[in-house]
Amino acid sequence: MKALRLFTIVSPALAMSLVFSQVNLAQTPKIEISRNLANDPIIINGESLQTVPSNCGNITPIPNQVIKVTESLPYLRLTVESKGNPTLLVDGPGGRFCLLPDDYSGQKPELSGYWQAGEYSLYVGDLSEKKYSYTLSISQQHHPK
Repeated sequence: MKALRLFTIVSPALAMSLVFSQVNLAQTPKIEISRNLANDPIIINGESLQTVPSNCGNITPIPNQVIKVTESLPYLRLTVESKGNPTLLVDGPGGRFCLLPDDYSGQKPELSGYWQAGEYSLYVGDLSEKKYSYTLSISQQHHPK
């Protein structure tokens, strides 16, 4: 009875929102990263299906990719490429990082260095409102191949 009364306090709209959020997060692909990658680099191709404005360009409302770093890594590099002006928002145990295209990176947002163990949500976006296909590269090599 108490559970039923508690459920009636939650509005139907909020309940549906929570259900859809759980379904969407369950559909987000997850990759485990350990000290020695079997395939280096790991290449992931994707496309933004829906975008919302943010301080990090137009990103998807749910992560495009989730990576689970199983143990602290001395070095890991993420790079995103696209025909547009790609952005990459990384949200993880160390904080939130917004990476924008610039001349130094050759218009390819990149985050590299030490990564602590934990789950990281990756949001691939673009500075424009257009939707582009992208390639995300995950590597433990210091220099791209």
